Amino acid sequence: MNPYPDDTALIVVDLQPDFMPGGALPCADGDAIVADIDALLRARRYRTVVATQDWHPPTHASFASQHPGQAPFSQVLLHGQPQTLWPDHCVQGTAGAALDPRVDWTPADLVLRKGTDAQVDSYSAFRGNHGPGGNRPPTGLAGWLRERGIVEVHVCGLARDYCVLWTAQDAAAAGLRVRFLWQLTRPVSAEGDAPTRAALAEAGIAIG
Repeated sequence: MNPYPDDTALIVVDLQPDFMPGGALPCADGDAIVADIDALLRARRYRTVVATQDWHPPTHASFASQHPGQAPFSQVLLHGQPQTLWPDHCVQGTAGAALDPRVDWTPADLVLRKGTDAQVDSYSAFRGNHGPGGNRPPTGLAGWLRERGIVEVHVCGLARDYCVLWTAQDAAAAGLRVRFLWQLTRPVSAEGDAPTRAALAEAGIAIG
């Protein structure tokens, strides 16, 4: 297949063992997308490739273990915003936080580690979630892409309904054209895909 134009980048979100079946925070059927994403990278269709990596300190505020009496997947307020509490996952330096070893990551131009601030969760590749000041701190990715002349991004990875969705929404908010590679994503939630599709439509994001 022909390569995409040089102004189009691929963002592979959080393809890590902890999000695979058997991991700490598994996405059902998450491993089904690994071979196809590996093949996509090996085909060198994108001049610019970004991989994101959830990279949490062990005392991360999004972990249920840091909130006595709260169970994983319960909801609390964190910095005034709703926060899902997760099982401990993608702890810095652990095998579960590594980029999936079944993928050849050689084509990746940037590995962006997110969720490194113990007090701020981080779904999106472009911004953290709301922090203590009420703002969503930028990661610098939007500027990094602009410096490379990128005007369109294609997003894939895990999880469809959280980190991939938020990445796509923030990319669109940053003025980029966005394509959501639906078949190369899987959800973590059992709520179904209708809310994700509705959010993508509201943001004007193409699915393909």
